[in-house]
Amino acid sequence: MAATVDIESVKRRLIEEREGVLEERRRLMEDTSRSMEEAVDEDGNDSHMADSASETLDRGIELSLEDNADHLIAAIDAALGRLEAGTYGQCERCSQPIAEERLEALPWATKCIECKRLEERG
Repeated sequence: MAATVDIESVKRRLIEEREGVLEERRRLMEDTSRSMEEAVDEDGNDSHMADSASETLDRGIELSLEDNADHLIAAIDAALGRLEAGTYGQCERCSQPIAEERLEALPWATKCIECKRLEERG
């Protein structure tokens, strides 16, 4: 683990981030439910075909955002697990410390910047 990491501070930040993502996900789910209810006319029929296409696109975007929120929550939970295990701040690929600046920007990072770049290049 990186020697300069304040475990309690990182833990608080990760928990705050997690709570924020959960709140945003809850709002997205409410918006998705509300948009689907509004997509149907009072007589129970779908609105105009263009409106239906727009609603379908909006719903797809909302579901994608919910999926991203789920992935972020899982990444935060994994980072909390690494804190508990004593491996937080250590690159999962090369085992070198992850730069403090990277962890500050992305506290759930699992790889140092060099290994992440290699991964992205394929």
